[in-house]
Amino acid sequence: MVAFFAIIISQAGAYDPLDPNGNITIKWDIMSWTPDGYVAVVTMTNFQMYRHIMSPGWTLGWVWAKKEVIWSMVGAQATEQGDCSKFKGNVPHCCKKNPTVVDLLPGVPYNQQIANCCKGGVVSSWGQDSSTAVSSFQVSVGRAGTSNKTVNLPLNFTLLGPGLGYTCSGAKKVPSTVFLTPDGRRKTQALMTWNVTCTYNQILASRYPSCCVSMSSFYNSTITPCPSCSCGCQNNNNCISSDAEIESVVGKNRTRSRNSNAMIRCTNHMCPIRVHWHVKLNYKEYWRVKMTVTNFNYAMNYTQWTLVAQHPNLHNITQVFSFEYKPLLPYKYTNDTGMFYGLKFYNDVLKEAGADGNVQSELILKKDMTTFTFKQGWAFPRKIYFNGDECAMPAPDEYPYLPNSANSKLISISTMASFLLLVFANLLGMI
Repeated sequence: MVAFFAIIISQAGAYDPLDPNGNITIKWDIMSWTPDGYVAVVTMTNFQMYRHIMSPGWTLGWVWAKKEVIWSMVGAQATEQGDCSKFKGNVPHCCKKNPTVVDLLPGVPYNQQIANCCKGGVVSSWGQDSSTAVSSFQVSVGRAGTSNKTVNLPLNFTLLGPGLGYTCSGAKKVPSTVFLTPDGRRKTQALMTWNVTCTYNQILASRYPSCCVSMSSFYNSTITPCPSCSCGCQNNNNCISSDAEIESVVGKNRTRSRNSNAMIRCTNHMCPIRVHWHVKLNYKEYWRVKMTVTNFNYAMNYTQWTLVAQHPNLHNITQVFSFEYKPLLPYKYTNDTGMFYGLKFYNDVLKEAGADGNVQSELILKKDMTTFTFKQGWAFPRKIYFNGDECAMPAPDEYPYLPNSANSKLISISTMASFLLLVFANLLGMI
């Protein structure tokens, strides 16, 4: 019974209502047969709209069905060779039963590259840049089947992107991939193709969220902070209390640690990322919001970061400053979700904690008079995601509230403005 509920929870957590079709598809295309196996091109395509794979990149693993070995690879490498002592003469690239493969770094010699390889495992999200949402490598497999009937599909695929969170399906045979020649006049196809689908589950990635949301407004002096211990307070004893302390802890020429949780600024929320939503101004037909993303992690720059917001007024967004914006339309009749990301070579890297560790934007939204209000926290987002992970939100009763007097003042100002315009128009008519 416990196992049954664990499976149900895992599958439920893997479904993202803001990206219901998001997944990473790994496709194996056998391009040719060899005397003892085959040569395949493995293509990893990230169909997730706003969740990318950042540095240090993806790690792909599987288990061979029988006694297969990897003779050679192009565009990637196995992290361990394993025990190849049984081979005389030519020694395989990897003899492990469960190989682990990583992408090559940029700048490797051309004879070690194929198309879409060698980016250090970094893969963009589909919504941000579909042209760089693909990663490929070539693998020559030996001691394997040499026909469609004798090939055994690998088992137990695993994917780190770069951390935990992905669960992969079993390999499934699909119709062979069709390729078009560069001149567009001839089609060829793979000898055999199988797919593996990997989906992300935030619960598997971490027990706690990795970001939180704070709020403020022009009509209330109260600032609603991130909930206390939003991202867990288990690192309270290891956090950094000030910018000055960071140099004494690790020195000026510090190296990046893969375990960056111990390098987070001490805060009440203990999150590496905070997103602040400020309702800034109110116009007659528009209203203005300022968003600030702050990095509290001293050991990590966030490259190609993405921010997703859900708010009912995003269908009427008029202008976005300093960020790129793309509406997300997971459902036909709903347009309340959008993705923000940095301008290339300007602010597409969120730098480590410190004076430069933030990015900011302002939004101008056109009011829909049938729904617009500042009451009951309507002006604040329903959900915020950073790099594909949902952020911890304050409780609704803690949102900056609209005082009764403020509501009447807003109405009075609007009425007075209309009255003055009418008087001015009448004066012009008399002239």
